[in-house]
Amino acid sequence: MSLQTNLKGRLRNTSLPKSHGLMPVFEAVVNSIHSIEEKGNADNGKIVLRINRATQGGLDLDAKALPPIIGFTITDNGCGFDETNFKSFETLDSDHKISKGCRGVGRLMWLKVFDLVEVESHFRDGDGELKKRVFCFDDKLGVHGEKVVAATEQQSGTLIKLVGFDENFRKQVPTKGQSIANQLLEHVLWYFVRQGSAPKILVEDAGDVFDLDHLLEEHMHASAFLETISIRDYSFDLTHIKFRASVNKKHQLALCAANRLVKEESIQGKLPGLYGRISDASGEFTYTCYVSSDYLNEHVRSERTSFDIAEDVEDMLNEVSFKDIRDAVLERTKEYLQDVLAENVSAGRKRVDDFINNHAPRYRPIANYVSEELLIVDPEKSDKELELHLHAQWYEVERQLVSEGHDIMQPQYEEHVEEYKERLSEYLRKAEDLKKSDLANYVSHRKVIIDLLQKSIERLEDGKYAREDMIHELIMPMRKDSTEIFLDSSNLWLIDERLAFHNYLASDKTLRAMPITDNDSNKEPDLLSLRVFDNPLLVNDKASFPLAAITVIEIKRPMRNDMREGEDKDPIDQALSYLERIREGKVTTRTGRPIPRNTDIPGYCYVLCDLTESMRRRCRRANLRITSDGMGYFGYNEPSHAYIEVLSFDQIVHAARERNRAFFDKLGLPAAH
Repeated sequence: MSLQTNLKGRLRNTSLPKSHGLMPVFEAVVNSIHSIEEKGNADNGKIVLRINRATQGGLDLDAKALPPIIGFTITDNGCGFDETNFKSFETLDSDHKISKGCRGVGRLMWLKVFDLVEVESHFRDGDGELKKRVFCFDDKLGVHGEKVVAATEQQSGTLIKLVGFDENFRKQVPTKGQSIANQLLEHVLWYFVRQGSAPKILVEDAGDVFDLDHLLEEHMHASAFLETISIRDYSFDLTHIKFRASVNKKHQLALCAANRLVKEESIQGKLPGLYGRISDASGEFTYTCYVSSDYLNEHVRSERTSFDIAEDVEDMLNEVSFKDIRDAVLERTKEYLQDVLAENVSAGRKRVDDFINNHAPRYRPIANYVSEELLIVDPEKSDKELELHLHAQWYEVERQLVSEGHDIMQPQYEEHVEEYKERLSEYLRKAEDLKKSDLANYVSHRKVIIDLLQKSIERLEDGKYAREDMIHELIMPMRKDSTEIFLDSSNLWLIDERLAFHNYLASDKTLRAMPITDNDSNKEPDLLSLRVFDNPLLVNDKASFPLAAITVIEIKRPMRNDMREGEDKDPIDQALSYLERIREGKVTTRTGRPIPRNTDIPGYCYVLCDLTESMRRRCRRANLRITSDGMGYFGYNEPSHAYIEVLSFDQIVHAARERNRAFFDKLGLPAAH
């Protein structure tokens, strides 16, 4: 097949991701390695990759930025383009170097990224005479301008100049010479860690020179460890390498073909203990396992950026999948890093135990139903990340419980009675533990709410105090009723445990907006609750009578000290006025049923505020008694047929904490500071 005849069609059908713009450059270096090996002077071989950048002339370049890369020059002292090699170059899909894993299509990659390739090569002809061959290569003329002339050098070798770096590729590759040298080292690393030697490889960038031997020495944490394993009757060579932690790498699996890096896959976190930071006696390092095999060589795609290998295959097939390779390598990695991983496993499990004990006791009951590996995490995980991880495990246990619940009442075919009893007993144990987790979560939630309320009433950095709507939102979401919120969104238990159970609840809505009253008043009580006597769980349409109480709650801003007579300024008077308006309205339940003798329904009024001097004065004028701890007032207003309680914010926090202290202590929750 003539290269010129089919070149454009082959280029159009050849794929190369934009992020792989350096692949053709690196492949040119690999070709130079092969040329040096063919010459038989690997010990004295030398390759130089020079980065060519734009000059200042005619370009508006930022003085601080590196000039853009316009091309590369690769020189070597290999055998050069003799007649055999040149003929192979002119032939697509040449099998000249198939023993080295070459597909004969590497030169196509050059034209995917660069406009022109210029070649100048010294070689020895059949008579051993040194000659020079020059030619050009592009997508319009293919190989052209070829001629053989007298040698101008003293030894064989090749210079390849890649000209006109396509901007679409250029803008997605590193700009610094150091980074390019590091990537080149990864690409040809196999040649350095294999048995034998690699030629001297240098990367030149303006005045900087990067020696890959020195980079390898800087990056290598320890000597490479080589071993061979079998996967589905195929042989795979593994090279375990520890890189110094200063290298910006993650723990990964590197699949190679034809001695080149083709596919990288992160395995960070895929093994218990294999986290971002791992270390041995010599310090921190990152781990990579390079995998090579004839199987990978046979299944690599021609552009060498991926493999024709399935992620998973059926057991009956003898094909090797990525999953097979990954699982087998991770098993060997676990053995290779066993001492390092053991320390991390211990630290990771301790991180989970400490978090559960001190912050999230709700997960303690389900720990027995989660695999040990899922209870080992990166010790560097944040509390948020750890909480999300544990919640995912909790959800999975609950999902399994629901599934088992559907099956538990269906004894299995030919199942013995004792076996069924044991299965039922195990299900009930798990269900009980899960409910314990729910209870622990609820108690933990209460502690957080109390701590938040404590912070809400403290003076802010600017010397002011929070507005009442902040506290209001904590106790009950603003402008919501019980048909719009979940039960846990309300924290009325802070005031009175009985208020956690209600038939109807409205917040900061005008009375005429409430479905329980026809009153036209635009006044807005902060909270209004209607409960059913001795039936606190009655929340459906089977309401029983008589209804027992109306509760009005008024919240004031912390440290407010402008209380005075009058409904607009006296919170006690405000609460009683709200109560009277409700009683005077034509009140029905949410389902439209009338409430009998509504004018006689007793009322409970709670005023939440700080006991400033003006507030204490209003309490005394209302003939309320001070509590024994001096943190509140209480009394009964006969004309309004209502019990009144004035609660200071400090009293609310203190009383709520005391009521729940036994639960907090039982769960081992830390005391408030």
